[in-house]
Amino acid sequence: MHLIVMRHGEAGWHSRDQERELTEAGRTSVAAVAAQIAASPWRPARIWASPYVRARQTAAIVAEVLNCPIEEKSFITPDDDPGRCLDELLENPPSPLMLVSHMPLVGSLSTLFVDGHRQGIPFMTSQAVLLDMPVVGPGCADLKAQFLP
Repeated sequence: MHLIVMRHGEAGWHSRDQERELTEAGRTSVAAVAAQIAASPWRPARIWASPYVRARQTAAIVAEVLNCPIEEKSFITPDDDPGRCLDELLENPPSPLMLVSHMPLVGSLSTLFVDGHRQGIPFMTSQAVLLDMPVVGPGCADLKAQFLP
């Protein structure tokens, strides 16, 4: 299975975290990363996106560049348990898949798949990584590529 994990683009301020929107710089960097993914051999067939505005906006930009559908998933918001996402992938392993979410989830999920623990590596806004998993599970992925803004 190929899984691309991406953090949303730079977002502005809002009194409600869920309502924060991408800045113009955020939109630009997301489009740049989407273009890199489009030029790679690892194009996703679908995108799972957090329901937060900035993640939905990021996913929409990527989906337009890659021409793939978006599914909103309530279990990939910033502080959700990466184990829940792992369970979903085990039950319904769509591949290749892109997941657009937030810190700390993207860091802890990527670390869970690569190293088998939930410590969490940092992600810049708009950064994406490609994980190659012959088997979906903790410690079963190899980090194959990074896409940086």
